[in-house]
Order: sequence, then C-alpha cells, then structure tokens
Amino acid sequence: MASFTRRGFLALGLAAVPAPGLRPWRSDPRLTARPARPALTPERGLTRLGQELPRGALLYVPQRYTPDRPAPLVVALHGGGGTTRRWAAWGDLCEQHGFVLLAPEARARTWDRVGGDFGPDVRFIDSALRYTFARCAIDPGRIALLGFSDGASYALSLGPSNGDLFTHIVAFSPGFSDPSEPIVGRPRVFVSHGTRDRVLPVAGSRGGIAPMFEMDGYDIRYEEFDGGHEMPDPIVSLAMEWFLG
Repeated sequence: MASFTRRGFLALGLAAVPAPGLRPWRSDPRLTARPARPALTPERGLTRLGQELPRGALLYVPQRYTPDRPAPLVVALHGGGGTTRRWAAWGDLCEQHGFVLLAPEARARTWDRVGGDFGPDVRFIDSALRYTFARCAIDPGRIALLGFSDGASYALSLGPSNGDLFTHIVAFSPGFSDPSEPIVGRPRVFVSHGTRDRVLPVAGSRGGIAPMFEMDGYDIRYEEFDGGHEMPDPIVSLAMEWFLG
C-alpha cells in the first residue's frame, strides 16, 4: 500500500484553514471539487492519504483503471467511532466492478452534522475529492456518496446539497437525514436497514427517512433485510448493482 504524507496534501488544503476574509465553512454543506481531466497518475491499489494526519483517508484505484475510460467513484463514510479500516476490505469489490473508492475519516469521532452544524468534515471531504480528481478520470454520471450508520446519516444529510456532484446516495442502516439549504439536484437514493437492528431501529428508515425522500420527489429504493446493524454482502451487492446498473 502506497502512502502520501501531510506535505503532499497541503497544496490541496487538506490541513489548511480558511484565509481571512473568506466565507467560513461552518454550516456550509456545499462541496466545490468536480471531476476534470487528471494531470497526475494515480497509484493502483490501496493508498493511504495523509499518513501523518491523525485521521486521513484511503484511496483505492483498481488495476484495470485507465485514464481514457472514466471510472465510477464511491465516496464511503464510516460509522460513529469508526475508521477507514472497514473500507480497506472493499478492494475486491473495486476490482470486480471497476470503481474508484475514496474513504475519508471524520475529523473527530464521528461526522460533524451528527453533532450539529456542517463544519471541518465538509472541507476535508472536498480536499480529498480534489486530490482524487487530480489523479483519476471519474465518470461524472456515476458518483456515489455512501455510508454506514452515522456515515449513512451523514450521506443522507450532505448528499441533497450536492446533487450536482453526487448522482447516487447509498445509506446502510442510517439514523436520520438532516440536509440544509441549498438543496441541489435530485440524486437517486438507496436505503437499507435490518429488521432486528438494536442500534438504530428500522422504524426510523421505514417510517421516516424513506417516505420523506419519496415525498420530496427523489427516486428512492428501500430494502429491508433480516439482520441487525450491519451491511450484509447480498445487500452490498444489490446496492452496487443498483448504482452501477
């Protein structure tokens, strides 16, 4: 696994703070990074971004990636108290389906919206996306924001304000959705939940999240499964087929 240190990130703002006089990031859900023709060549396989940062990110580029064929991108968000370790095991899925995986870590134990306002996590994700777009040709018609548990709640909260970037939102066992203005575009939405989930009960998705997105005019697919607070392989496969199909 290759790695990049803090020095390699500073130019892209991963460890930077806003300059005086600029609009603050606090409570701002908008991401500015966009796919473009890459100027750099990515490492194939798994790369650790920001090795010297207390919490960094993972980037996985499949071996069959070529810059003349823009690849789908999955931005994966861990659950509360989690790290990128969960997503490091997704290498086989990336190779099987040919998508690039970017897995950032929250700046604190979990994502900022869970505790109130949008804040430093938005900036970090934006910088990690900018890093990825500078190296990988990404298909703008297939970019998914995906998460599990608190990460799923964050995806359902951040995604609606960035529907001009994310074409799909995938939420495995979310607890809530709390987007803020502006609401931009209408990404397709996939939500799954275990009927025996004792961490975040299924009633929240069944009776609240899924109907809310449907009433707001989103194309939503809702799947329940017999299980707990988890991402079973069949559900992950179903979500990937839905996204890539």
